[in-house]
Amino acid sequence: MNFRSPRSCVVALCTLAVAAGSASAQSATLTGAGSSFAYPIYTKWAAMYAQRTGVQVNYQSIGSSGGIRQLSDETVDFGASDGPMTDEQIAKAKGGPILHFPTVLGAVSVTYNLPELHSPIELTGPVLADIYLGTVTRWNDQRIAALNPGVRLPAQDILVVHRADGSGTTFIFTDYLSKVSQHWAAHPGKAQAIDWPVGLGGKGSDGVAGLVKQTPGAIGYVELSYAKQNHLPSALIQNAAGVFVPPTIAGVTAAAAGAVKTLPANTDYRISIVNAPGRASYPISSFTWILVYQNPPKPEAGKQLVDFLRWVYEHGESVAASLEYAPLPEPMRRALVKRLGDVNLVSQ
Repeated sequence: MNFRSPRSCVVALCTLAVAAGSASAQSATLTGAGSSFAYPIYTKWAAMYAQRTGVQVNYQSIGSSGGIRQLSDETVDFGASDGPMTDEQIAKAKGGPILHFPTVLGAVSVTYNLPELHSPIELTGPVLADIYLGTVTRWNDQRIAALNPGVRLPAQDILVVHRADGSGTTFIFTDYLSKVSQHWAAHPGKAQAIDWPVGLGGKGSDGVAGLVKQTPGAIGYVELSYAKQNHLPSALIQNAAGVFVPPTIAGVTAAAAGAVKTLPANTDYRISIVNAPGRASYPISSFTWILVYQNPPKPEAGKQLVDFLRWVYEHGESVAASLEYAPLPEPMRRALVKRLGDVNLVSQ
């Protein structure tokens, strides 16, 4: 699948909205913003849903922090984030309690630009953390070489690339590094935006992928689909069971399996599955969430959003794998459809 840039896709989606709107004078519009990690599938769902119902879902990829901010300020109907909101963020939102609705699961790929290598490089979490801390600085460092026996690694500086904007992908990546490295957990820790010790920032997942693609020796982290569309390799990452695994739909599904089995009935779905147990689990995996006011400030838009999410859970999940996402487990989907009833659609 060849994804266009977020800016061009927004234009294309707006064009689709005009075309669908002309066919139905009664069509409604929902606005959302946030995660670039989830951008490919949200725009795919928007196009499918508009064709089916005439309802336009206009989604802008501005990063998870931007999505949280715009929802909190009530400038969009829904936000989208790959890092769950904190209790403090929810308390500050204008419209009251915010519910987290997982939509799909995805993998964060550790991608790099070493064209002389013909097979994926293998990395452990602690070594990856030290690369991003700036203590492992060359590709032929003995710690990387020890993980890749027989591989002729270049004597080349590593250029670290990270997100420049507040990002759910950054939250997933730093959540993982905090789980596997005490040094990283101590500082800079996990967040959607951190004080990076080293490196060059790119705006959005497409910006990070672009910098890695054009810079020999670079390493970066992006949602798997961005690595694939840019024809960039993905490192094999050692999981909690000691197995080096690639980012795949199967690996993400395996990472989620244990968490789903132990979910309490009253969960709020702000769940981390990084470094999950299991030989098949890919360790940098995560849910991504659509964020919804429990008491929508515009009840009619709230009803449209609930209908859209119901369609996502009942029909949209079927296309997840085609865009390099893992669909939600069926028991979770059924529970989330019921949870849509927690959204209050009565005028306040």
